[in-house]
Amino acid sequence: MPRSIYLEMTIFIIILNITLSFLAFKGKTSVYQWGLMPYQMTVDHSYYRFITSGFFHSGWAHLIINMLVLWSFGSQVESVFSSVFQNSFIGKTVFMLFYLSAIPAASISSFIKHRHNPDYLAIGASGAVSAVVFCSILFNPLSKLLILPIPIPIPAIIFGIAYLIYSWYMGKHGQDNIGHDAHFWGAVYGIIVSLIIEPSSGKHFITIICNSLHISI
Repeated sequence: MPRSIYLEMTIFIIILNITLSFLAFKGKTSVYQWGLMPYQMTVDHSYYRFITSGFFHSGWAHLIINMLVLWSFGSQVESVFSSVFQNSFIGKTVFMLFYLSAIPAASISSFIKHRHNPDYLAIGASGAVSAVVFCSILFNPLSKLLILPIPIPIPAIIFGIAYLIYSWYMGKHGQDNIGHDAHFWGAVYGIIVSLIIEPSSGKHFITIICNSLHISI
């Protein structure tokens, strides 16, 4: 199956993110209408924001970083899903459903935490992208990632562990304007869904790690 086939759904998601974010940048629409605003959602029940918030970004840097990461990992996960279901159409459809469901799954913690804060607003694909990244890590834990400013590639599993610890800590103690909770729970959701879709991926993951450490199982 040509690689381009596997890229179709990832490309569609990227185009949708770029289009909607660009409209917001140009003032054609407002992130206050579509972003995650827990207080507002409890008042007017605008729960569509759980999904729409994942397609808008705060600026070009925010958008480009998320889309580059999605481009890098999305095609890999689509390919795995297509192989699992032995059907490209089903695999891509499941990937799209996985991505869309990852947006609210990553946001629920922030919604609960900030439901009494009328000033809280969250936007961005980071939570869903984290789900895609960790799905890829579970399937291929020893793939090498180049994370700037680290000058050498590092194994995906090392990055994953560090990322989870950092996101959890910053979600508890951080004072910046980054959705660390969404990053953490998006990653957890990606791992859970991967295990549901391909139960053998857990054993496969453990086997790869043990073999790399020369541990008999």
